[in-house]
Amino acid sequence: MDAQAILGLMIPFIGTSLGAACVYIMRDELNIRVQKGLSGFAAGVMVAASIWSLLMPAMDMVEDKMGRMAWMPAAIGFIVGIIFLLFLDSVIPHQHIDSDTPEGPKSENLRKTTMMVLAVVIHNIPEGMAVGVSFAGAIYGHGTVTMAGAMVLALGIAIQNFPEGAIISMPLKAVGVNKHKSFIYGILSGAVEPVAAVLTILLSGIMVPILPYLLSFAAGAMFYVVVEELIPEATGEGEDHTNIGTIGFAAGFVVMMVLDVMLG
Repeated sequence: MDAQAILGLMIPFIGTSLGAACVYIMRDELNIRVQKGLSGFAAGVMVAASIWSLLMPAMDMVEDKMGRMAWMPAAIGFIVGIIFLLFLDSVIPHQHIDSDTPEGPKSENLRKTTMMVLAVVIHNIPEGMAVGVSFAGAIYGHGTVTMAGAMVLALGIAIQNFPEGAIISMPLKAVGVNKHKSFIYGILSGAVEPVAAVLTILLSGIMVPILPYLLSFAAGAMFYVVVEELIPEATGEGEDHTNIGTIGFAAGFVVMMVLDVMLG
């Protein structure tokens, strides 16, 4: 693995860490409207990245061999990715930041702060896989995915990870966790991304033929996070409903689309 790929794998983690560092420079918890806008932005980035950086390259890889059936690996990988995240959601105890109700198996031994971090960890696993499989595509995909395209995906994930790092560290400080621990929790929530990315690259190197399925798998996993977590957080319900999240989604989608098309 060359230096450029190693740097690319670390870019999303750096984005999360910088966002978590906001706990040192911001006094109060993020405004609820700002949180919703940032959640919408993150959702837009992930949807655009899934389409342009993952699903389309997956179909391009098999187009010469499968012709009109090139959609099959993309569809299979996408569905399996959603099932995988659904499985993680059901077996790992966690609690979303905007919710008072824990999800997954009941665990009386875990603190609320720990379950909040676990929720973000589940969220970050598909992002790490997406970055890893994108770099694997650049390394093993025979030109279907470029190194520049993989770097763009890493940058896009880092952009949406910055507010994500703040969204995890700031509420922790608000519930009584000190600044240093809040910052560490924010970093730990993002540490899973480079780990997942490296494991995905290793798996891709061993089983190159399944690379289109892995690209689509990562896309499905990210779509699950968007639909199950980010969009509800961005739009809210009842009195909490706002259009800020929708505007954020549009902005994130356009930013990621432009980056991918222009630089990828």
